[in-house]
Amino acid sequence: MQNSAPRAALLCLFLLLISTPFLTAQIPRHGFVHTHSEQLLDGDEQPLLLRGINLGNWFEVEGYMFHFDGGPQSPREIEDLTKELLGPAKAEEFWRQWRANYITEADLDRIKAMGFNSVRVPLHYKFFTADDAEGFKLVDQLLDWAKKDGIYVILDMHCAPGGQTGTNIDDSYGYPWLFSSPEAQEETVAIWRRIAQHYHNNPTVLGYDLLNEPIPQYPQLRVLNRELEPVYWKIARGIRSVDRNHVLILGGAQWDTNFKVFGPPGDPNVMYTFHKYWTEKTDTSVIQEYLDFRHQYHVPIWLGESGENKDAWVEAFRKTLEENHVGWAFWTYKRMDATPCVVTFDRPTHWDEIVAFARLPTGTGNAEKRIAARPAQDDIDAAFADFLTKIQFAHTRVNPTYVQALGMTPVNPAATP
Repeated sequence: MQNSAPRAALLCLFLLLISTPFLTAQIPRHGFVHTHSEQLLDGDEQPLLLRGINLGNWFEVEGYMFHFDGGPQSPREIEDLTKELLGPAKAEEFWRQWRANYITEADLDRIKAMGFNSVRVPLHYKFFTADDAEGFKLVDQLLDWAKKDGIYVILDMHCAPGGQTGTNIDDSYGYPWLFSSPEAQEETVAIWRRIAQHYHNNPTVLGYDLLNEPIPQYPQLRVLNRELEPVYWKIARGIRSVDRNHVLILGGAQWDTNFKVFGPPGDPNVMYTFHKYWTEKTDTSVIQEYLDFRHQYHVPIWLGESGENKDAWVEAFRKTLEENHVGWAFWTYKRMDATPCVVTFDRPTHWDEIVAFARLPTGTGNAEKRIAARPAQDDIDAAFADFLTKIQFAHTRVNPTYVQALGMTPVNPAATP
């Protein structure tokens, strides 16, 4: 009888270990943001409420941000359009310059001056397929700027191998093949392991948002919900094999809205993220299910995306989040000719001609019609050259009311040399 208590304790521990996908006992080193029950703590063990902005349209361009309504929407489709109009070599150079100039040190300085403390960076896996890939060079540079400004960086896998949504936002081929393709899952794990190995000692990186908005709400795809959490833990095991310092961030099914797919957390340093757009209400009832999840499992929750709405809605919802101690990252920092964003820039010269051409039907049967409808090459070249000028810091302007709706200060500091 004297040994019954220790035996019971050992049995409970054994059952916990075999019922949990994996557990890492090591606590992150001092200096790294980490979870503690329902809170995030910074490297000094102080509570941290994230107030951030997404750097969308940098690595993963989207058609609506180019005003391509009825035209190309995914990164691949937009890149194909530029190859058609500029030729493959000039198109490749255009996108290289795009990525070099869309987000700069001056942009990070402005984000800091406005009062944000974090940025979420949507990534495309194709820029991280090797240790010396372009994506690492760009993110390394961003992290240097962010460290200087005291801004945390969340890395978000917006476009995963095989696709986690089957829609334009993940640059996939019409179906979320990630969940039924062992090859795509292995590649996703390898990409994340490479990223984690590269940044495992960098405390400016807050954490890894493993998959953006997996599995749409379409009835035919809900059968994939049961595959989501196993894929998450497979990715997590790959990351934890090289990095035990950073927060793992898991989003629900159906565009990061459905937390019913989750069981108990399988890692002691995990946060759960939800996205909310265009809800009729902005009060606590909109997020109550996520607050309940937080309380049930004693884990932090975080709003990874919201916005694209009127300033009054943005402000009301942001206040609801903060009243409930929920950190946030709204969408998005920069857009062409738009107001629901932090900064905007004018349409390039001849851009209406490019938009009209982009809306024409594609495919072999439409080749002659498209060639006949092409804008003059001088106009095409001028449009894309001006685009690269318009996206530069000096040619952008702040949307003050959107920034104020986020509780930030609409300042526009001059670019540093």
